Formats: sequence, C-alpha cells, structure tokens
Amino acid sequence: MAAEAGGGEPLVRFVKLSGRAAGRRSPPARSGHRCVADNTNLYVFGGYNPDYDESGGPENEDYPLFRELWRYHFATGTWHQMGTDGYMPRELASMSLVLHGYNLLVFGGTGIPFGESNGNDVHVCNVKYKRWEKLNCDGKKPNRIYGQAMAIINGFLYVFGGTTGYIYSTDLHRLDLSTREWVQLKPNNPPCDLPEERYRHEIAHDNRRIYVLGGGTSWTAYSLDKAGCMYIHGGVVNIQQNKRTGSLFKIWLVVPSLLELCWENLLKYFPHLAHLPTNQLLQFGLSQGLIERLK
Repeated sequence: MAAEAGGGEPLVRFVKLSGRAAGRRSPPARSGHRCVADNTNLYVFGGYNPDYDESGGPENEDYPLFRELWRYHFATGTWHQMGTDGYMPRELASMSLVLHGYNLLVFGGTGIPFGESNGNDVHVCNVKYKRWEKLNCDGKKPNRIYGQAMAIINGFLYVFGGTTGYIYSTDLHRLDLSTREWVQLKPNNPPCDLPEERYRHEIAHDNRRIYVLGGGTSWTAYSLDKAGCMYIHGGVVNIQQNKRTGSLFKIWLVVPSLLELCWENLLKYFPHLAHLPTNQLLQFGLSQGLIERLK
C-alpha cells in the first residue's frame, strides 16, 4: 500500500495540478524555461515553443520564445502573468534562475538562434515591486553560456558549468553581490577528480559545500536523486512531433513534516482561506508564517 503525503496524496506519485488562470490564460506549453519557488508561489520565467499556435500566435511578439514571467499561487491554485517594469532579458531559454528574498536573479541563457545569442549578464527582478534591473559587474565574468546552474551562498552568487553551444564547461565563478565583482575559482583537485563537463544540471548546497546534481551533454546524461516535494512545469513530451506541454505536476518524494501535512489539509478542506482577512485568519489560530503563504 502506497504511503500518503499531505492532503491524502500518495507519496512518490505525480499529481497533476489543475491550475486556474486568474486572467484569460495560463502559461502556454514550453520547454527551456526556469522555475523557482518560495512557500507562497512558484515562479516561471522564459521558455521556448516552435509551435506557432501554442506559442500564442500573433500575440507573442517574441515567438518562438516567451518573454514573460508567471507565478503560480499555491494556496489558491491560480496562475498570474506578472506585468513588470524595466528591461526584461531576451536570453529566454536555458538560463539560470534563483530566488533571493524578493529578488529573482537571472544569469546567462540563450536566444534565437540557440548557441549564437548567449548572455552573461545578471538581471534582477524584484517580485514585490515588479521591476527589472541589470547589474553592472566587474571582474572576470563567465563566458556567454546557457544550461549552467547557480546558487546563492552567504552573499555570493556561484555559477557552475554550462555550454557555449559548442564547448561544455566545468568552470566555477563567484559574484560578490555586495561589490558586484566576479572571480573565477580554481579547484585544487587534479583534473581526474573534477566533475565531467555538463549543462542542464542543478546545484545544491549546505552553506559549506556545493553539490552538482545530474545534467549531461548532447550525448551523455548524469543521474540524480531528489528529496522533498518537487514541482515540474512544462517540457518536451514528444521529440518526434516536437510537442511540448504546459501542465504542472507535483510529487512528494519523502513524508512531509507535520506542519506541511497540516498545511496541505487546510488548503484541501478550506479552499477559500486565501480570501479571508488577516484578523480572521489569526482568530482561527493560523500562524503568521502560514498567513504569509496565503497572500
């Protein structure tokens, strides 16, 4: 018998989320985009779909790319396309994306044609004020790449791997977010102890070490294990027919904490919580942390 996670959902089994659109549409099917999440929202940036109709037809001025930012609100299960000010980057496929407080940081990526219009700038979008800004940085910047992975650790932005479209990399760069200066970090290991060159991987950290997960090249893929609750949006579903999907799935890979079990069941049995005023939520006994996840 399968174990169950929050809300009576089975553990280690994908659950398709129905995701209502707050406006007149939800994110079209895509691949090559990036997703990050906090306790309240899943953010989806960029992407690619060569199917003209699925890409929005004449309404999409950036076809076959998506120059847009979406958020999925967990508590209400709704999609919102975020209108933003400032310059949104045009490298919209296989970029890196991390969330740092209220700031989305985007690095690298590629436009059209792939591999010939790569970027190596850092763009920041404040999701609270909905404004983009390009960071002016000094030092030794990474090459113009896509498919790299990055993480923020103790005020530094680390970027590992990626490809120019022709050459795969194991380069590790670090950006000091206070001084905005890049440095390339040289490992002390002999070459035989280094990770193999790769792109489309991910990295994780424990504040002391960086862990490289998965990825590969055009001819090799590296496996990985994940834990927690994982959300997956979009991607290629049929290579021969070049078809993509806009579906959103989630899967529990471990038994959730008691707090998450309670949260999942609250959302399941009281779906209108997000529409109640804060004082009423406090009267019901919800903590300030849970209330913030509703807004």
